[in-house]
Amino acid sequence: MVVMNVRNDTRTGGIDSLPMQANLRSGGLSPIEMLGILWRGKLLIGLIVTLFVAATAYYVLGVAQPRYSAHAVVALESREGQVLELESVISALGSDSTAVYTEIEVLRSRNLVGKVVDQLDLVRDAEFNPALQPQEPIARLLGMQRRVLSDEQQRDLTIDSVLGAITVTNVRQSLVFRIAVVTRDARKSAVIANALSDAYIQDQVDVKFAATERATEWLTERVSRLKIELEDADAAAQQFETETDLAGPEGLEGLNRQLKDLRDRLAGVTVTSETASQRVAALEAAQASGDMAEMVAVADDTLLRQIWQGVEAGTRDANLVSQRFEVVQDAARNVADRSALQASTLTRAVSDLQAQIETQSADLVMLQQLRREAEASRLIYEYFLNRLKETSVQQGIQEADARILSTAFVPGGPVSPRLSSLLPLGFMFGLLIGVILVLVREYRQNTFRTADELEAVSGHAVLGQIPLLPSRDRKNLMRFIKETPNSPAGEAVRNLRTSIMMSNVDNPPQVIMVTSSQPGEGKTTHAIMLANNFAALGKKVLLIEGDIRRRVFSNYFDINGKAGLVSVFMGEASLEEATVEEGGFTVLQGEATGANASDLYSSNKFHDFIADLRTRYDVIIIDTPPVLAVPDARVLCRQVDGVIYAVHWDKTHRDQVRQGIRALESAGGKVLGSMLTQVDPKGLKQYGYASYGVGYDNY
Repeated sequence: MVVMNVRNDTRTGGIDSLPMQANLRSGGLSPIEMLGILWRGKLLIGLIVTLFVAATAYYVLGVAQPRYSAHAVVALESREGQVLELESVISALGSDSTAVYTEIEVLRSRNLVGKVVDQLDLVRDAEFNPALQPQEPIARLLGMQRRVLSDEQQRDLTIDSVLGAITVTNVRQSLVFRIAVVTRDARKSAVIANALSDAYIQDQVDVKFAATERATEWLTERVSRLKIELEDADAAAQQFETETDLAGPEGLEGLNRQLKDLRDRLAGVTVTSETASQRVAALEAAQASGDMAEMVAVADDTLLRQIWQGVEAGTRDANLVSQRFEVVQDAARNVADRSALQASTLTRAVSDLQAQIETQSADLVMLQQLRREAEASRLIYEYFLNRLKETSVQQGIQEADARILSTAFVPGGPVSPRLSSLLPLGFMFGLLIGVILVLVREYRQNTFRTADELEAVSGHAVLGQIPLLPSRDRKNLMRFIKETPNSPAGEAVRNLRTSIMMSNVDNPPQVIMVTSSQPGEGKTTHAIMLANNFAALGKKVLLIEGDIRRRVFSNYFDINGKAGLVSVFMGEASLEEATVEEGGFTVLQGEATGANASDLYSSNKFHDFIADLRTRYDVIIIDTPPVLAVPDARVLCRQVDGVIYAVHWDKTHRDQVRQGIRALESAGGKVLGSMLTQVDPKGLKQYGYASYGVGYDNY
């Protein structure tokens, strides 16, 4: 039996540190780790590769039907030959990628392939017409009736099958197309390839002829309509010119000059009128003020100034000033009235002349528009008439824009399947599937197989790795320990004991608790073996069954009828009455009680009980219930010097370990480390860990 050496190094890191599988999930595997995973899965990979290679060979040699490929080559003509210098109805094919891809789709079009199907009567060929193929064995076995297809449906299905046999490719950096056809018959492949290339050439001619014919029909109809439109446009222009009294461009120019003169006169009269109106207003304001001096100044009249000078000298009567001022005022009013009348007359004349000019301009514009429309209709009519004549000439001289460079010949051998090309593909595909399965298996692996994995997840050192015991009978455990002290399991437990003592050399733990995540992980068995190992050093050891709910010590020791843990610390029985000596150490079994176990363990009385035991024994080992099952272990961990966490090899889930250790640490417990229990050496070899550690068998 091969068992790995115990790892005693203490590693830093938290509970959530990621192992190799976590690296795999996050894409952070190193090349060496990846190679290690693949190496451990080499048997699975080799098996899958072998299966794929064998399946490929069987398919090629015994199942697949041979396929024959023939191809014709067609080239587009970038040079356009012209018998006459006439513009074609359909422009020449371009040489850009869009034109190339378009022609590839034309070659693969259902219409073109349909012509080939009809020409070669491929509807009667069972290779292409599913209706002529034998019914599937499963369908015959189930008695299923084949659906009757119409002739049109059979033709459509045949076209689909032929399209699947045709491949059209463009030779790079050229206008050359390679038409390849793959069928079960060599001659049939060549015939279909040649028929498709011929149909493509003829289709180009037919398309050009049909387009020219349609263009001729359309142009003929269009020319007739344009002729009528031209005649109507000429008639409209002539009728408008006859019915309208137009002055012509020269007469319109004269009217504009006349309008300018009137506007200039109107501007002058307007200024005179405004000046006269202002003078009348000033005279009226001076008269209203009654100030003769101001009236003389505003009137600006020589005679009035002379009279005013006489009034000032006392030689004239002051009434003469008022009389002369009224004469001046009447004269100013007459001037203002005449100016206003002249301005009004000129305004009406300008408005009338402007209206006449606008009418003449609009009529002239309308006439010019009608003449331009007639001229445009004439140009369009002449263009379409000339195009109609050119198109009519082209109907008999249509040529294809492509030519056949080489016809297809009957191939000498099948193109598929080829064993030499498919075997490497089968090998590579099998290798790929094998690698994927190995990686998926590694990704989904959620348990612990090595101490590295357990340390990475728990964040604590693995103090021991205990192999499977040869017997599962609990009654035989003590006999096995006594009879085979140097067994691999015994050596592993001694290594565990040494690791515990070295965890704190100056002050090694005295009270040790052994727990696990779930029941069945071997914590009780290994607690007993650990107690025996400490006793072998001559230490006084007490093994306490802390799981008072299940109480399994009676399966290991002959202690029925004895008082238990509860009776001792409650004072109902002495320690000597409740304990038994087994293998050099003392055993105190659990005991049923109506009280809650967690309440008992958290009491001051139990704390005092443990303190008293410390004075009596060198080492005290407490086997507690699983952490995730009941809260007892979280309560007890505060009463001990350290916790040993048992983890079942390849069974306990990672999340359970994380949760269990986190629960203990959050409760104040000190986790010394973990031990990997029930390690299966054969399982290690199967998983590819055969070289992990050094076996105790070598000693």
